[in-house]
Amino acid sequence: MTTTTSPGPTGAPYDPNAQVHLGVFYTGVGPQLIWTGPATAPHVAVETFVRLAQLLERGLFDAFFLGEGLRVRENHGRVYDLDVAGRPDAITQLSALAAVTERIGLVATQNTTYNFPADLARRLASLDLLSDGRAGWNIVTTDNAWTGANFRHGGWLAHERRYERATQFVEAAKTLWASWEPDAIAESGEAKSWARPGAIRDVERDTDLVRLRARATVPASRQGRPVLFQAGDSGGGRELAARHADVVFSANTEYDKAVAYAADLRARLARHGRSPDSLRILPGASVILGDTPEEARERAEWVRNEQISPPRAIAFLEQYWDADLSAYDPHGPLPDIEPGEAELDPSRGTIPIERRTGKLALIAQWRELAAAENLSILQLVRRVTPQHRSFVGTPSQVADEWVHYVRTRAVDGFNITPHLVPSSLEDIVDKLVPQLQERGAYRTAYEGTTLRDHLALPTPTS
Repeated sequence: MTTTTSPGPTGAPYDPNAQVHLGVFYTGVGPQLIWTGPATAPHVAVETFVRLAQLLERGLFDAFFLGEGLRVRENHGRVYDLDVAGRPDAITQLSALAAVTERIGLVATQNTTYNFPADLARRLASLDLLSDGRAGWNIVTTDNAWTGANFRHGGWLAHERRYERATQFVEAAKTLWASWEPDAIAESGEAKSWARPGAIRDVERDTDLVRLRARATVPASRQGRPVLFQAGDSGGGRELAARHADVVFSANTEYDKAVAYAADLRARLARHGRSPDSLRILPGASVILGDTPEEARERAEWVRNEQISPPRAIAFLEQYWDADLSAYDPHGPLPDIEPGEAELDPSRGTIPIERRTGKLALIAQWRELAAAENLSILQLVRRVTPQHRSFVGTPSQVADEWVHYVRTRAVDGFNITPHLVPSSLEDIVDKLVPQLQERGAYRTAYEGTTLRDHLALPTPTS
């Protein structure tokens, strides 16, 4: 990697040759993915996933991510049927995709709270071996008892301890993956032992949150071990990333926030004795392209309106009112009944921590806003529902913006959340990728075979 010597705003040198790394994060639940309409692919069909993985491989993407929900979300005890549900287990699904792709990385979202380290390490190592070194693990945590009820562990882990569990979990997994010597397996059938004595070490852990005694059953892949992705913006999440992650999947997409995040993360890396190039930063992003800026803006407005539909607006308020609001018109005024005093119902499973208290004060603010601007339920929900920054414009405009991001080292690329499948990804592959290639900021062919190769990451050490 060729860089100038003067440091940029992120603590890393400006790099005029930096390349944009791209992944696609195919979410498990949530309003980001528009599943309605005749132009959308069936979201639980294996043909859809095969088509997407092969499309992204044609676009020379680094990786295809699968999100995963461990429990179907509910709304006041009823299945929340506005989300896509029923997808296969991520590791199983990615193992199938490994057979119909050759280069693209395959990343499974897996939870450290409701899995066991030896079991998950074995399944991830199996995916890595079967894909010939293309596997990754998107490490996530949870503290909600609603998900834990599926595992007879409802509420067993306090919120502030979830990253302590994750750190101990990841350390155990990494030790298991490193427990086979490179020449552990006999080279011929004439050997007296299939594995050289002492070449496969037992691993023991006895901490307050992880306890195991295990022996790894799968040797290392071509890339050494699965690439570790970490999703989290909190202090605990950043510290876990700085200690163990190879790639960070963050929500800091706006340029100034991305700069601050990168500077903070690289300072943490230094404290753990790691170089800035030992970690890739890929914030989540949505991309909406048009042949003209005006067309792109019109599409962006349509996407926002489809993502926050009238039924979703009613369901959103039902969380806060703690009541059935199906009789209310989403195009009419806010409910004229008083909300329940209890804090938010956790059964939806995705309530941000900062919104788990203070519900009544927030509703009072919404009432004032709706009265002042004469907003309907739908208009208010579209106004107050958080949304991540989207890159909206022509392919040329978005390419210029991305090149600026990566060459000033604010990010190393983006993990794209598609809004329409497959059309929004086809636009990126067929229209945006060529613009990046023209600027010398995107590969024209895969230069390696493993996910670690694609990301230009160092070989892991034992």
